[in-house]
Amino acid sequence: MRSVNYIAKNNLTLLHGGAEFFPALLAAIDAATSEIYLETYIFATDDIGGAIKSALKRAAERGVTVRLITDWHGTGRRRVNALRLDCHGGGVQHRSFNPWFRRGVARSHRKICVVDRSVAFVGGLNINDDLLDDATATPLAAPRWDFAVMVSGPLVDVIQREVEAQWARLGKLDLVSRIELYKELRATAKIASRDPALAGLVVRDNLRNRRTIQRAYLQALGNARKSVLLANPYFAPGRKLRNALASAAARGVDVTLLIGVGQFPLQDSVAHSFYPKLLKSGVKVVEYRKTQLHAKIAVVDDVWATVGSSNYDGLSLFVNQEANVVIKDAAFSRILRQKIEHGISEGIPVRLEDFANIPWFKRVWYGISYLIYKSIMRVVTLGGYT
Repeated sequence: MRSVNYIAKNNLTLLHGGAEFFPALLAAIDAATSEIYLETYIFATDDIGGAIKSALKRAAERGVTVRLITDWHGTGRRRVNALRLDCHGGGVQHRSFNPWFRRGVARSHRKICVVDRSVAFVGGLNINDDLLDDATATPLAAPRWDFAVMVSGPLVDVIQREVEAQWARLGKLDLVSRIELYKELRATAKIASRDPALAGLVVRDNLRNRRTIQRAYLQALGNARKSVLLANPYFAPGRKLRNALASAAARGVDVTLLIGVGQFPLQDSVAHSFYPKLLKSGVKVVEYRKTQLHAKIAVVDDVWATVGSSNYDGLSLFVNQEANVVIKDAAFSRILRQKIEHGISEGIPVRLEDFANIPWFKRVWYGISYLIYKSIMRVVTLGGYT
């Protein structure tokens, strides 16, 4: 496990939802002069997907090298095939991550874009309309609640190396070339500084960074002294992270979880199975039901923050490829805190006494759901879900 490599003197802009993210992304693509790398889990065929695809093709037409990576499962086989044909005709290079699950069950859940080696985007937003449900494409009551961060400065070079490596890995590399690529990424120089806007890229994969994102969370929670605000759509972490949250609350830290519910009933039941112990330990739990909560964000003590693609569940923490930006900057943390606090104000607090009135069969189902989930995670992680 590797620690976070923080780099100073970055410019960081928080982007809230598609209303802020997509205009910024389109502007960067339209201004590109040399190269664009774009990775996404979902690339939809809706109006947003069409606008981004058109912008990528326009860039390719003016001589920009455009490389697009989509997850085969997340985007869908038919959409991937259609996208590949359309991209090839428009001069956009396209590669798909793990088609037909040929390399196991892991998916690329990362959402990254780097333009001209000067600006990068990392976050939770897929290339799809945030007024439509992820799974069913039915209209949402309000825009999906999600975030990304736009980065300029030295950290962009780190993000660039990561997307270049991902592109190379999805190509036809022999074993020697793959080993050399691994060594190159391992040899990335560490830069230490106390200057403002410290930020680092943390990625999760099944080779060199198996638990990097979890470790970043554990370190932040272990160092928390005043407050922890965490927002995530899927809450099913392993025992270590659950214990870290409870331990922080037990020593007097104000810990609040904002959890998205209503999209996947089984996932909700798994999350509910953790509520009693969390609430007894002093952790505050708030459910967000206004619309689909898709954000993967956290703020600790107003000095540490993260924005990215990693959910707080077994798939993101132990199986899939993920990417988060971790930030040590008071000004950025305050802005993100305000966003989470607003989300909390729109949510529904969960009280321990609420569970006393839940029918016994529901409580039993919550426990069964967790056992099913835990069993599946133990299998797909080869026992690593802890």
